[in-house]
Amino acid sequence: MPAEILVLGGGVGGSRTANLLARQLPAGSARVRVVDATGLHVYQPGFLYLAFGQANGGWLARDLRSLLRRDVGLIVDRARRIDTDAKVVHLEQEGPVGYDHLVIATGSHLDHASVPGLTQGAHGFYSLKDAERLREELRAFQGGTVIVGIAGMPYKCPPAPVEFVLLLEEYLRKRGVRDRTTIKFLSPLNRVFTIESASQMVAPIFEQKGIELHTFVNIESVDPDKRQVLSLEGETFDYDLAVLVPPHRGADVITASGLGDRGGWLPTDRHSLRVEGVDDVYAIGDCTDLPISKSGSTAHYEAHPIVEQIVAAVEGRAPEPKKARYEGQVMCFFEMGDRKATIIRFDYDHPPGPPKPSVVWHLAKWGFNRAYWYFVPRGIF
Repeated sequence: MPAEILVLGGGVGGSRTANLLARQLPAGSARVRVVDATGLHVYQPGFLYLAFGQANGGWLARDLRSLLRRDVGLIVDRARRIDTDAKVVHLEQEGPVGYDHLVIATGSHLDHASVPGLTQGAHGFYSLKDAERLREELRAFQGGTVIVGIAGMPYKCPPAPVEFVLLLEEYLRKRGVRDRTTIKFLSPLNRVFTIESASQMVAPIFEQKGIELHTFVNIESVDPDKRQVLSLEGETFDYDLAVLVPPHRGADVITASGLGDRGGWLPTDRHSLRVEGVDDVYAIGDCTDLPISKSGSTAHYEAHPIVEQIVAAVEGRAPEPKKARYEGQVMCFFEMGDRKATIIRFDYDHPPGPPKPSVVWHLAKWGFNRAYWYFVPRGIF
């Protein structure tokens, strides 16, 4: 009997893993299927550009079926519960589906409701809908105080809030309203960015561009009537426009299955990417509790060790140690505004040393944005 391999989630981690598995497994040895609630693959890094009118919804979403190999099955349905003892996933419409190997790539979801007033009083760019609303708000903005902040840790794509504020500064300057605008960035950390070496590069750029940095600000609530952001530390920030990153949580199916921690994140071995305490279950991307970026660029690298372990199990051999071990690799571009960007590459043991921002890295990021659909989810690059 062919092995049953089920992948929950059709984002970058899920689609890439499924395609790599189908390509590497011997013909007829396994059936690979992806379960996804929408059947739509969305390129989330593009939300940043959508907010500034540099991208549109049609550019950012594709039919998931078009990104999967023909020998990968697709089930458009919502996973409700995972029974790891019986090796069954319960789907909303199709009912129970069994597996021999399970890859959980369910991502994270935005928890606006956990911060009082956030939904009513603040904008965002971490979803297609929010980015479209923000685009219209920015087009109408005529000056005042803009607050950009992070309303909860962890959050996906850590560079995105800093990228946003730098692109915002450029956007307002080109519209001729920068001199009537104060930009404040609220960080819950003691620095502008999660990684120290990148912070050392970004902080002087903030100063040069007149962006105020406020550290150790843990956002408690938003008062939409008074237009104020309030922090746990007792500070109050008045605003005309607030752009906040909502708190993130793991997927509901993780919590409903009793597999996650308090935040709904899966306890995951940092090297094998196996979900701790259960057999034949792996986690990839945002859904893990690993102390590393929640981003597609992380899932990109995590797919390979998972694939090697599953292929080895199906073939009845030991996995190749080097191929089956994840070392925390992450690589992503980092927009700096004014057509400049840098690149961040690091792993568990080696912090990044980002090069000086340049137009070369900016063009590389735009090239990657365009090439993404042809290479990354298909597992070609």
